[in-house]
Amino acid sequence: MPELLDVVVRFVVIIVVFLVLPLIVGQTEHKVMAHMQSRLGPMYAGGFHGWAQLIADGVKFAQKEDVIPAAADRRIFMIAPGVALVPYLLVMIAIPVDDGWVGVNLDLGLFFVLAVMGIGVLGSIMAGWASANKYSVLGGMRSAAQLMSYELPLVLAASSVAMAAGTLSLPGIVSAWQWWWLPWQAIGGVVFFLAGLAELRRPPFDMPIAESEIIMGPMTEYTGMRFALFMLAEYVGIVVLSFLTTVLFLGGWHGPLLAGWIWTLIKVFALAFVVIWLRVSYPRLREDQLQKLAWMGLVPLALVQLALTGVVKVLT
Repeated sequence: MPELLDVVVRFVVIIVVFLVLPLIVGQTEHKVMAHMQSRLGPMYAGGFHGWAQLIADGVKFAQKEDVIPAAADRRIFMIAPGVALVPYLLVMIAIPVDDGWVGVNLDLGLFFVLAVMGIGVLGSIMAGWASANKYSVLGGMRSAAQLMSYELPLVLAASSVAMAAGTLSLPGIVSAWQWWWLPWQAIGGVVFFLAGLAELRRPPFDMPIAESEIIMGPMTEYTGMRFALFMLAEYVGIVVLSFLTTVLFLGGWHGPLLAGWIWTLIKVFALAFVVIWLRVSYPRLREDQLQKLAWMGLVPLALVQLALTGVVKVLT
């Protein structure tokens, strides 16, 4: 019975984190973009500083008609938002928040999260193919191209940390972390973060969306709550990427004075702010620039980091 209670408590906590943190990041994005772009709209809903903007968005999505195109593959069209969202819930199970605070401590935790994160992109590919819309298909194919290009530097950068720690367990990696890893693994951290942004299709890597070219990419034909699930998957992806970057490259719960879980959340929200800042500050890359950055920029840097890690491990 105590074991069952422990499982239930862990599951409830993970669900709460899964639902609450992305909403906070979404609300923060509204406010940060409003300030940086001098847009007053998101500052009014609910009164003080527009605190109810995200609630207003949720009500708007709930009231919209759920439309499915006549020529669409209905089953694939309907399950695509779930395929985009659910993998991130599985990833949250294996991410440690503090020493001993993890849903399931997997010996192959890093392998698990990288494998499952790749499944989420299938949701965009399925949505584009099932929508019976040329713009949606183009967006889905661009999503597939980005996944294939940026998965390699992502895995190589994560592999350097696993090599340094001597384990694939995420809590084990944080436990092995030392402060001097910050400069040692800095190249890998930058590569991992940028590759993760590209896999999330966040600006400036939002070629599959590209509103000025292909409307809304794979989500062009989606309305109401199905569209809201895609938006939720995007914000959950930001939270997951920030958590993984924190755990792998920033020492997770390590920090002075404050409790470990507080340090983890501080680092996660700082990285989420960087994601929002990049969206506001940089224009979208062209497709050729996107591929050039992956194969001629991030992949060589990740290989350099991997070789550097091997040399340091041998010498020490």
